[in-house]
Amino acid sequence: MKTFLTILGCGSSLGVPRSDGFWGKCNSKNKKNLRTRCSVLISKGKNSILIDTSPDLRFQLLKSKVKDISSVLYTHHHADQTHGINDLRAFYFKNKKKTNIYADKNTLSYLKNNFSYCFTEKYGYPAILSANPVKSSFSLGQGKEKILFKSITVKHGKINSIGYIFNKTAYISDCSDINVKNFNKLKKLKYFIIDCLRLKSHPAHFSYNEVLKLVNILKPKKTILTNLHSDLDYNFLLKNTPSNIIPAFDNMKILL
Repeated sequence: MKTFLTILGCGSSLGVPRSDGFWGKCNSKNKKNLRTRCSVLISKGKNSILIDTSPDLRFQLLKSKVKDISSVLYTHHHADQTHGINDLRAFYFKNKKKTNIYADKNTLSYLKNNFSYCFTEKYGYPAILSANPVKSSFSLGQGKEKILFKSITVKHGKINSIGYIFNKTAYISDCSDINVKNFNKLKKLKYFIIDCLRLKSHPAHFSYNEVLKLVNILKPKKTILTNLHSDLDYNFLLKNTPSNIIPAFDNMKILL
């Protein structure tokens, strides 16, 4: 059974354009520069696994015609990865059962404190989510639809973030450093989907040159740049990156 990945959103924390209409260096006439906040969907049969609930989640799911979500993985607790959590309510109303979410301790604490109504019945509104700690190795789905995952902890500025490895693919959307002890887990990848915020360095994200250095070490078959700021125009990246590195765009579909 085939496994697909859809990049629902590949933009940085404010998206492209920003809410005030600012496009930065991105050509507004190129639809691939229209970027919502980061999230991806992994699908195998009826098993549909979401990574992060971006503030643009409702729009993303409608655009990609996603009809169901089996489970949700979180990378970290920042607003651009979590604040679309309310849109998961639709799947409780549809399926009449809670959706399992998986995250590290800090992210689960943040979600439970700030979106308590999703986890505890209040004022007649049912709890819609079941919280689970993410493990270093785990599987989601049943039978032929099962997908195996590994998780690694990476640095995202002053906090930790989680990267996910599955089907010879790694998804690391927010990252400024990866411990060398995890490099072996990131070797022989078919797809390496990695944070590449901008050309200039940033304390909490990889820059373009830092990604190039990492790619030269890990040597994945194909690298896909995500979490793209308005400094990085799609065609500029396409023209200037090596052939094995490409920029992501919203609703990009990949056969894993």
